[in-house]
Amino acid sequence: MRNAIIAGALLLALPACGAEPQEAETETAAYSPRQYMQAVNDIARMDDRQYDETRKPGELLAFAQIDKGEKVGDYIMGGGYLTRLLATAVGANGKVYAFQPEEFIAFRPEYAEEQDAAVAPYSDDQGNPVGVIPLRGPIAAPGWPEPLDTIITVMNFHDLFISQMPDGTANTAVQMLYDALKPGGTLVVVDHLAAEDGGLDAADELHRMDRQLALDALTGVGFVLEEEADLYSRPDDPRDANVFDDSIRGNSDQFAWRLRKPE
Repeated sequence: MRNAIIAGALLLALPACGAEPQEAETETAAYSPRQYMQAVNDIARMDDRQYDETRKPGELLAFAQIDKGEKVGDYIMGGGYLTRLLATAVGANGKVYAFQPEEFIAFRPEYAEEQDAAVAPYSDDQGNPVGVIPLRGPIAAPGWPEPLDTIITVMNFHDLFISQMPDGTANTAVQMLYDALKPGGTLVVVDHLAAEDGGLDAADELHRMDRQLALDALTGVGFVLEEEADLYSRPDDPRDANVFDDSIRGNSDQFAWRLRKPE
């Protein structure tokens, strides 16, 4: 189901003039933003909708190729924007593991409250999580309780490389992401793009990700880059400002990758 379906239709026309049969090909995408409208319009997302124009939720879910019934990890969930989308997208038979790193909560305690708020709409009458399960732990050890079909991390991959993290965090976390997926599973990474050769300094100082550094880390453990989308491409961003700077916040140039763990 995950790959684009290409259907070739041979249309035979037999007009009176005796023209030769004509052949036409029709290409249809297996995933489209329209199929995720229920998730985008979820009432639990009322406060999120102000960000939808730039964050393109339907397009992101289509790019990630989220199916009903999937087990999905929201890695470094932040305020829960993606968690709420995934909750409806995977349906009643799916499950979302919403992971908030302990390091983030230690830096900003509100992250714990935001995790609780994101999970609450998907809990039963006794407050027990149903469908959306909160996880907390070290950034490189979320403790996923089962193999996952998909993991998505949005605008936080660079945090694995900042100097505040313990030595070896990036390598350990990337290997963890690979190991957490089922064979054939996918990892979707969206992050702020650094200038070419920005290296570790870009992550540390600008909260941006050096493209080659990320690609080497991910392919180094076995991931295959399946597709790169221009969903968040903003060529006017000079990529030299901190992403929290008012001059660029919310409008940074970002890459979007879908990577595959081989079968």
